[in-house]
Amino acid sequence: MEKDDQYQMSKRMKNGSQKLGWLLICAVSILCSTRVYAQVNGDEDKEMFNRGKARDRQETDKAVKGWWTASMKNRDRRIAWWREAKFGMFIHWGIYSGPGGEWKGKKVSGYAEHLMRKEKISRAEYLDLAHIFSPVKFNADEWAAHAKRAGMKYLVITAKHHDGFAMYDSKLSDFTIIKQTPFKRDPMKELREACKKQGIRFGFYYSHAFDWEHPQAPGNDWEYKNPGGDLNLHGGRDWYDLHPDLLEKAKKYVDEKAIPQIRELLNNYHPDILWFDTPHKLPLSENIRILQAIRETDGNVVVNGRLVRSAEANFGDYKNTADRPAEFFPVTGDWEAIPTTNESYGYHTYDNSHKPVAHFIQLLASAASRGGNLLMNIGPKGDGAFDTKDLAILDGIGDWMQRNGESIYGTVASPLPLQNWGVSTMKGNKLYLHVFHFPADGKLHVGGLRSGIVSARYVTAPQQKIGFSRVSPTDYVLQVGARAIDTVNTVIVLEIKEKILTDSIRYLSPNISQTRLLAFDATQTGNGFSFGDGKTDRYYVENWKSKDQSLSWTFRTTAEASFRIHMKYIAAENDGGAFLLTSDSGFRKEGTVMGDKKAGVTTNDLGIIRLKPGIHTLTLAAVSISKTELMKILEIDLDKSPD
Repeated sequence: MEKDDQYQMSKRMKNGSQKLGWLLICAVSILCSTRVYAQVNGDEDKEMFNRGKARDRQETDKAVKGWWTASMKNRDRRIAWWREAKFGMFIHWGIYSGPGGEWKGKKVSGYAEHLMRKEKISRAEYLDLAHIFSPVKFNADEWAAHAKRAGMKYLVITAKHHDGFAMYDSKLSDFTIIKQTPFKRDPMKELREACKKQGIRFGFYYSHAFDWEHPQAPGNDWEYKNPGGDLNLHGGRDWYDLHPDLLEKAKKYVDEKAIPQIRELLNNYHPDILWFDTPHKLPLSENIRILQAIRETDGNVVVNGRLVRSAEANFGDYKNTADRPAEFFPVTGDWEAIPTTNESYGYHTYDNSHKPVAHFIQLLASAASRGGNLLMNIGPKGDGAFDTKDLAILDGIGDWMQRNGESIYGTVASPLPLQNWGVSTMKGNKLYLHVFHFPADGKLHVGGLRSGIVSARYVTAPQQKIGFSRVSPTDYVLQVGARAIDTVNTVIVLEIKEKILTDSIRYLSPNISQTRLLAFDATQTGNGFSFGDGKTDRYYVENWKSKDQSLSWTFRTTAEASFRIHMKYIAAENDGGAFLLTSDSGFRKEGTVMGDKKAGVTTNDLGIIRLKPGIHTLTLAAVSISKTELMKILEIDLDKSPD
């Protein structure tokens, strides 16, 4: 997998007409820069979108003024099942699953599915792996049953990853599971049928832009000396702008392998969804041609957001955010995130960094609360069995989903302002409160709800009514008792009398010990900020390069209280300067930032702030910037302090 771009999706179009207008603008404003951008070494690229060029205008115009706009007329209908589903299983499984992150007795760190690239394995030697690939424990019915029990409503599996090896019966290549392995079965066909029996939507991941076995495709710079790889050959990332002759080679690959295989998958397997990645390895014009071929073949298949997009526009049915997220930056519209159980997408023998079940339950609720889907990855072993650690995670999520699924499926982003006890989702006239931090005194404060509550109950115990009282025009207190029904995520459903009306100001419940003010949720002043990808310790706001830039958080309190303020940030070697944190209450704290080569997370104690009931704003500003940027700010924490 690759890291997603961090362009500001929150500024995107909100409906079809806005989208068309936006793209018409993009069609005549694609950048023509001649700067050379280097391919980033490693498993991930910082930016995963196309930097548009003049040559792309023709394909963009043709799409926006013709076939693409026509194809978007039925978008809402084709994506309806995906919006309802909310939760899916992602599977990375291929020849690389056999070695499982090991090559010739040596541990290979990082993404196991990148083995061929990492170890510079030739096509011939990679075929030796295929010749011993025999997943005798593969059972499509069991795989689909695992997804079903976990509460997953759709499944996406790698039909062909970056290694170019087809895990299905492709008639267009000899680099396939049927022709090169002793297994001699088509697991994609079997899994398609198994998912159909379970009522699970089915789809494919197809690596269209990276293909390490094909002599004319981008990526393989160790055997074919092709562009798009770690060596930055032929001008680096934007090789196709500098070497038109090489672009002609890549077009030949697209015409002879990528498009024909995608059509083969559509015609022979009829997937519900196609999932693509790394669009920046090909120019925008080629990605548009591939999407056009898909729409000509099947107008109903859902296509993710990593096939055709530039920094300005996205031609997919929904947007993709970051890989392996721990937090989510703001996104409008339909979107999807792709966590994995550990830190590798393909099975990795040495990667035992599996997150707890609680992590995924809360991540799923958080995604749904912001209008997103979660496509959670599993990397089966080379023998076809699921790792027992993955099964434990799936079973744990499944137990919770079986009891609380109604608070996830078919929900939309909640209008309730951010609460420090958890998150909320909405469906019709119902608000679902996902309580991660249960109040010790048995009183759940819900802030910012203007509408009247008809009833309150636990989703898992509908017969147990919850008492509630309105304490102000915008606030309620629920009598939830001293013990949480679920220590990970207790879900309470509020039935609302009429249309759900709320305010927009974050609410600090007076009986929750900590409030996290994430940089992702701050109001930005000044130009230039960008988001980190949301991974653990990378959910920061960066590119703080001017004193004209600042971040602020506005929130409301209903009780006088004191808080100790902690600031978490990362300061790399080229970061440094001075900051000032102020509030409307008179709090003022100045501090310095010193860069460090290790660039780990630093937590600074900024002292005590005393707040009276009311609306408050904390503002973080730059006093001076002594190096490239001030810092990468993660969050400001307000920890309740004894009076």
